Amino acid sequence: MSQITTHILDTAKGCPAHGVRIELFHQKIDLSWIKLSEGTTNDDGRIPNLIPHESPLDFGLYKMVFYVESYFNACRVQGFYPKVEIEFFIRDESHYHIPLLLSPFGYSTYRGS
Repeated sequence: MSQITTHILDTAKGCPAHGVRIELFHQKIDLSWIKLSEGTTNDDGRIPNLIPHESPLDFGLYKMVFYVESYFNACRVQGFYPKVEIEFFIRDESHYHIPLLLSPFGYSTYRGS
């Protein structure tokens, strides 16, 4: 399993959000961001291999960008947010699950397991 995983649930529809493009970034010492990977959620709203599972990440600040506008457009729903950015720290080599609970006018996240 990838050290970082994600899952998007559309809470308004009560189902996974498929087809959402996600990018993963790492913040460098000079405070710039470098893109590490990207992917698109599958029918279960997940990206199973966002990063290679054999490559532990450096400690530091990371960011996932969820491009949700195209998802809402495909659902023929007018959403409020074009994208959602979630920043989080990697402080050890454990697994980090970053789920997104999404609706057209709100979202929430937490550290999952």
